[in-house]
Amino acid sequence: MVYFAGGDITIGSEHGLTNEAPTFEAEIAPFFIDKHPVTVAQFRAFVQTTGYKTDAEKFGNSALFNYKKLIYELVDSVTWQQPLGPNGAPAKDNHPITHVSWNDAMAYASWAGKRLPHEYEWEFAARNGKNTNDKYSWGNSLTDNNGVFKANVWQGHFPDTNTVADDFAHTSPVGAFGITSCGMSDMGGNVWEWCSNIFELYPGNHYPYQKDPNVKVIRGGSFMCDSLVCHGYRVSARQFTSRETSNFHMGFRCAMDVDRRTSNPKHQTPNQNTTIKTTYKSYLSNDKRF
Repeated sequence: MVYFAGGDITIGSEHGLTNEAPTFEAEIAPFFIDKHPVTVAQFRAFVQTTGYKTDAEKFGNSALFNYKKLIYELVDSVTWQQPLGPNGAPAKDNHPITHVSWNDAMAYASWAGKRLPHEYEWEFAARNGKNTNDKYSWGNSLTDNNGVFKANVWQGHFPDTNTVADDFAHTSPVGAFGITSCGMSDMGGNVWEWCSNIFELYPGNHYPYQKDPNVKVIRGGSFMCDSLVCHGYRVSARQFTSRETSNFHMGFRCAMDVDRRTSNPKHQTPNQNTTIKTTYKSYLSNDKRF
């Protein structure tokens, strides 16, 4: 895991989507976070040890995207082991786990003695623990000087053209696109990642929205994101979906409180009362919500 000392950071963006604004200051307590998303191999160890069944396995289906119809479709027998269906290639051990719901992610995290990150922690890590105007965790350019992509994202115009210039039409091995200055990988693209908190609008955002405790935040974008339609791999980008949802481009990584990491709580249930020290310092200086 990667350690972040915490501190003050600006959350959000004034130049992104409506749900990313307005920006505000947050104070983040020290924490650890996985350097890459949980892999298929790691999730398999959890299943083999506990006999756990994912929501998708219980439902008998999970979501794939139909690029011709431009809709998600629930497809029978799609699971974390067969992410493209029973006739597709099996999941690869070094790729991020997919077809897992928020409930599944929480179950794994509990087994591992960890927890899911709050989205502010996730953004803090994506920004490398710094107040920066960089669009992405690795800087401001999606490609290097040779035109090579720095993340597993849609390469072309979604959904019509994907050049697959990096040879990954779907997920890629974790860490395949390098690491950030803080040692993190896959903080943009590859798979969206579940966060612990419910989705709600930022302080000062008065766009009509009815908060639902069953709707959770996802961060990071995926291999389906391009620069026009989604652009979800920006550090400030955030989306949401219901806690039982699973699909082929959504996974998770875990976090841990510093005191728990120090005590090495392998396979123990984390403190369910863990709170994120988050203070809105802009115009709600006394409002501590989490």
